[in-house]
Amino acid sequence: MSEAAVREAGSTRRQSFVAAARRLRQAGLATPELDARLLLCEAAGVSQEAYVAEPDRPLPPDVAAAYTRLIERRLGGEPVARILGRREFYGRDFLVDRHTLDPRPDTETLIDAALAWVAGKGAQELPLRVLDLGTGTGCILLTLLAELPRATGVGTDVSVAALALARTNARRLGVEARARFAAGDWLDAVTGRFDLVVANPPYLATEEISQLAPEVGRHDPLAALDGGPDGLKAYRRIAARAAEVLQPGGAILLETGHTQSEAVVSLLGAVGLTTAADGGVWRDLAGRARVVLACAGGG
Repeated sequence: MSEAAVREAGSTRRQSFVAAARRLRQAGLATPELDARLLLCEAAGVSQEAYVAEPDRPLPPDVAAAYTRLIERRLGGEPVARILGRREFYGRDFLVDRHTLDPRPDTETLIDAALAWVAGKGAQELPLRVLDLGTGTGCILLTLLAELPRATGVGTDVSVAALALARTNARRLGVEARARFAAGDWLDAVTGRFDLVVANPPYLATEEISQLAPEVGRHDPLAALDGGPDGLKAYRRIAARAAEVLQPGGAILLETGHTQSEAVVSLLGAVGLTTAADGGVWRDLAGRARVVLACAGGG
């Protein structure tokens, strides 16, 4: 939205919002009203509730100019979470930066599956040990620790910068005393055994990277997207040692692309892990296969 467009639209919060949302809609963005509102609140330094309570409050010129800059970034294809530097995941805010994957709503399916497995064992109040491979922002590990008050966990990542951000998120969520982090590629930095192993590995085939929407391809780290020639490179690495790090009766949950669940089930089965009678596959809200769950014997 140009500065002229802001001036033309007027100087209240509502008028600036309407003009911005119209421009975002014309650009074909999926959620123009939501994006415009979030960016307005960011520029004005107010909550969404404050905006709703006083939509006709005048927008000072410096705030209008800041809002214009944010809208221009969104029109340039930068995701809202990247602009804001944070993303809501499972009802909690996580800081994000250029070193980490932007958490997706689909990944909340993994949290649902993990918590359902824990509940099925009646283990919500037990001191479970959780391992999160490729932790990134820490959204999976830290959400599980927040939901399971006696659990402790380890997050690994090959990116030291990502681990620094995950530590910050742990402090912000008040679970830093129960979380620790280790630099390493998948299971390379891992010792000991865990009750629950979780991961959202890169699962796109290399040739698919160039076909991604600019919001993803230009802003998410390539290492968090590229799963090798067939998209299964990371799963093979994880499966090779998965049985070694699981406690007897423990579970591993892996997010997958919607066409990969059978292949991932086979990889885990080849190392002696077993899936449930229904195939051990959890589906996301769109009905797509999203998470594979397999268990170690015994326990």
